[in-house]
Amino acid sequence: MTRKPDEISADLMQPLATLPVFYALAGRRVLVIGGGEAAAWKVDLAAATGARVDVFAPAPCDKLREIGAARGNVSIHARAVAPEDFAGAAMALGAVEDDSLARQAYQWARAAGVPINLADRPALSDFIMGAIVNRSPLVIGVSTGGASPVFAQAVRGRIETLVPATFQAWARAAQAWRPFVRASGLDFLARRDFWRRFTRLAFRDIERAPQEDDRAALVEEARAGAEATARGRVTLVGAGPGDPELLTLKGMRALAGADVVLFDDLVPASILDLARREATRINVGKRGYAPSVRQEEISALLVELAREGKNVVRLKGGDPLIFGRANEEIAALREAGFSIEIVPGVTAACAGGAAIGASLTSRETARRLQFITAHTKDGEFPEDFDWGALADERATTAVYMGNRTLPELSRRLLQEGMSHDTPAFLIERASTPQERVVKGTIADLPSKAAEQTIVGPVMVLIGWALAEN
Repeated sequence: MTRKPDEISADLMQPLATLPVFYALAGRRVLVIGGGEAAAWKVDLAAATGARVDVFAPAPCDKLREIGAARGNVSIHARAVAPEDFAGAAMALGAVEDDSLARQAYQWARAAGVPINLADRPALSDFIMGAIVNRSPLVIGVSTGGASPVFAQAVRGRIETLVPATFQAWARAAQAWRPFVRASGLDFLARRDFWRRFTRLAFRDIERAPQEDDRAALVEEARAGAEATARGRVTLVGAGPGDPELLTLKGMRALAGADVVLFDDLVPASILDLARREATRINVGKRGYAPSVRQEEISALLVELAREGKNVVRLKGGDPLIFGRANEEIAALREAGFSIEIVPGVTAACAGGAAIGASLTSRETARRLQFITAHTKDGEFPEDFDWGALADERATTAVYMGNRTLPELSRRLLQEGMSHDTPAFLIERASTPQERVVKGTIADLPSKAAEQTIVGPVMVLIGWALAEN
């Protein structure tokens, strides 16, 4: 059974508790109400944006006075705030204990058309102040919509460990180099290629800051690659076994830059969502015993999109070079004059081993690891296996797509002399929340699996190394 490639729309944005907005305040007036430590933090934050900060506090704390003395754009007014103080302000911030003052400040701000945030008073706030990772001009905001600021701070702390301090220098370089790149004579596609190369270099050389030599080299690389970019490019990406956290960083970056994503049925939506929202998504799924897009159509579509100058990601489950018919797509592209970049993925056999907590190799019991697929392209059981090698109890065998043909595989292995008590596992949807493991031996695994309703992708692992888990 065949079907046609099916273009799908990106899912609509899920509901947002708040809209994350990065507000330019340099040179504008920000009003802050309160004289305690919490207000001092808001003053320092507002002043860091380059805003002119007016603080109204009858009794400012020492920390607030210290910030006022250190910052040239902070004015402290040792009195209570008044309605007329809101006039002309771009924003108002506050941290006050007095309920009456909080309600009054909110009413005055609304009357003046000034958005206001009062600490720990969501009902009296037009917006929320999230936790911040500051590598300015690279700034990352984290918010729980006011549900738990402590949780937001914990998430911010985790992100801090993932974002190198040198990224600040790279972000500043991007800011400084943008006019130069625009004036370099590169066309739109070449400029986009420049920034892709810039990003790859930043992630590759995270221990150093960018240099002027980098800028010149990147421009020349983008100029040299402009013709190839204009003709399009194709990247073959392994999506991994299903858990989006097992997608590689390189695969994630490829998705972020794609114009078009051709994906298989086994790729979950959580991974597809990592593609940029503007990307066209086309389902070209092939599944055993179900309607599938013909391989010839997929290969032809890849060539057609590359000729249109598109940046195409061909997204395959697991590792694209293991039972993914990658050679046919690579050959079609090369014949048409296009090169293809390949991004490996975590294959299902490795995810299966992780699911059962067992190494697939062992110095004592498994010095060889062999991968097989349990059905041909026509859905039949393969007859041309090296059965002696498969029945060798010094190896671990990983069987892809082995659910339906497991009884025949078991029968043949036993016939070839494999011990009846050789450990065997069936892992359904490895690495996902729906993961399920059926444990047995090569003799009884088919009957145990038949007692279950197996519908998802299946990996079968066979061998004595698995007994060591």
